[in-house]
Amino acid sequence: MERRTELLRAAARVYAKYGYRGSTTRRIADEAGVNEVTIFRQFGSKDALMQAAIATCGGSDEVEDLPVVPIDPVAELTTWCGAVMAQMREMRELIRRCMSERNEHPELSASSNSPAPRAAVQLRNYLQRLHGAGFVDAEFDVKGATAMLMGALFSDAMGRDVMPDVFPSTPAGVSAVYAKLLLRAIGAIGVNYSPSLHEHTSLA
Repeated sequence: MERRTELLRAAARVYAKYGYRGSTTRRIADEAGVNEVTIFRQFGSKDALMQAAIATCGGSDEVEDLPVVPIDPVAELTTWCGAVMAQMREMRELIRRCMSERNEHPELSASSNSPAPRAAVQLRNYLQRLHGAGFVDAEFDVKGATAMLMGALFSDAMGRDVMPDVFPSTPAGVSAVYAKLLLRAIGAIGVNYSPSLHEHTSLA
């Protein structure tokens, strides 16, 4: 792995565990298996390293974009929702740390290039494509629908471990629940459920 990438990931891991004050350059260097001087050569300062780490470090895998040409919205959204929640769960401690230190270190808030904002853009564009492809025949609030689903995914990924009774289904099956609820909310028509989801063949 490229040294810069490993430093970014190491900084994100250390920050998630120890917070900003506990994320010393020595601790980050030890986590990355490099000399402390390497951090300053690569980034110039701890602040620059930390900001880059928060902005760029998501889960281990990028979430694959939703299809350019929608074919089976329930299956496509279900798969995508599962991938987004898995990534959020993987990043859970980092996200919680960023939120808890938001007032003290607003510069460490996630940027528009971080996984959740990127996922929101993917979803918004896909919902617009659904409308254009005729899966939804009425106008709907695309941003509102995007916020609704992203909020559900974020809440589930971040809160299921502390409030398990609040959330529907199981972690393995909830993606289909959220996908179906969103499609019903926006008035999707003529959508067949994937047989693998053991669902009915109509949204009605």
